[in-house]
Amino acid sequence: MRRLLVPAILAVVAVSSTLAGLRAGPPATSDGDDEIELATAVEAPLLSPRRAPALLVEPIGRARLVQALHGISVAGPDAACLLVTQADQPLYEHQPDLALAPASGLKLLTGAAVLAHLDPGERLRTTVRAAAPPAGGVVEGDLWLVGGGDPVLGTAAWAAHFTRQPALVTSLEALADRVVEAGVAEVRGRVVGDESRYDSVRAVPSWPARYLEAKEVGPLSALSVNDGFAVWEGRKETFADPPAGAAGVLTDLLRQRGVTVAGEAASGTAPAGAAAVAGVDSPPMAELVGQLLRESDNGTAELLVKELGLRVAGEGSTAAGTRVMAETLAAIGFPTAGLVVIDGSGLDPGNRVTCRLLHAVLHASKEGEPLRQGLPVAGTSGTLSRRLVDDALSGQVRAKTGSIRGVASLSGFAVTRGGFDLTFSFILNGINRFDDAVPLQEQLGRALVRHPDLPQLEEIGPSRYPEAA
Repeated sequence: MRRLLVPAILAVVAVSSTLAGLRAGPPATSDGDDEIELATAVEAPLLSPRRAPALLVEPIGRARLVQALHGISVAGPDAACLLVTQADQPLYEHQPDLALAPASGLKLLTGAAVLAHLDPGERLRTTVRAAAPPAGGVVEGDLWLVGGGDPVLGTAAWAAHFTRQPALVTSLEALADRVVEAGVAEVRGRVVGDESRYDSVRAVPSWPARYLEAKEVGPLSALSVNDGFAVWEGRKETFADPPAGAAGVLTDLLRQRGVTVAGEAASGTAPAGAAAVAGVDSPPMAELVGQLLRESDNGTAELLVKELGLRVAGEGSTAAGTRVMAETLAAIGFPTAGLVVIDGSGLDPGNRVTCRLLHAVLHASKEGEPLRQGLPVAGTSGTLSRRLVDDALSGQVRAKTGSIRGVASLSGFAVTRGGFDLTFSFILNGINRFDDAVPLQEQLGRALVRHPDLPQLEEIGPSRYPEAA
């Protein structure tokens, strides 16, 4: 790039100098001091770099960005990809079609597939049912808590424990209040949890055992309260039977409200035709996808994948949902070569995605749409609230993070100081630890936000021309 620019710059400067001589006119007849005064007073020539900066400095600014991005690419492991564009114009590519493990970057694909099939305003409903409507305040037999796949159903105590507030939670207390408002004062049976909307597979079979041991994600269920955690402070404990655990939490809430419940909680399937007593709706799908991306919520990702499987393939399972994901992305027209989807969260190290695919999904999202709005903002929100926090980057980068053992990814948008909107995708595989990737991601952010890194006029043109008055 520099080899091409230098002759061009010299040519323009040469033409500028010639024009300067013509405009100066014949030599002055007085002494030499007057001649110098005339030469320095003339305005900059029409083709001076000072009059046509874009011709010279913009290519240099782009060349500097390419140079910075190339330095970042070669500093990482061999198994890496980077793609940066401005509008539809590629600015830099490094192995954009190399299929790599994306970690939580995969959640961009999950969100895109979910929004392709479910309306952004749609909600998932959890209901309380009985074999017959309550009579005189009494429910004869069991009260059924039927899961609707709501991934954020939880209690106030659960919501309060999150570091970043307010947390997105569907209130189980509100559901208990509605049961009381429906006139229920006594349940002569039990509260029974029904998770039959999805299968009862609690985790993706190929996940490393360490994920479950470290409680990276709770047990998956169509009826899951507090992400399936019975204890979340200190040493975490999950419910052995998530629907029974959810029924137990609702039993406690009803008793706290003065409702008599004869039996202890259990799990099972509600009888066909059971009457609705009360219900509570999740936040709209747009907010669920936003929370999924912003907080990189693994449980939400996996349950939404099962919902996809149910809605499109008639089977509420991970296998059906991931198949729908891949088919949906291909049908939309995204570049899916090399795509392997094993789960919805990106936890599985066997997932494979290219920078070109992640970039295409981002590029297709519009300002104000859930996918773009849901991304964490540097130094401000979600998983980027404490990253990219310096003045140059804070608020200027909006991106999905990703990290599992040996993998780091960052894909999103950058607003540059020159007023440009850039789209980027960056994946690293084969890193020893995540901390090795952080400096490269920060360098990437700074290079993008700094664009165009333009030279000062003194660097490219004669300085003897005074600035125009």
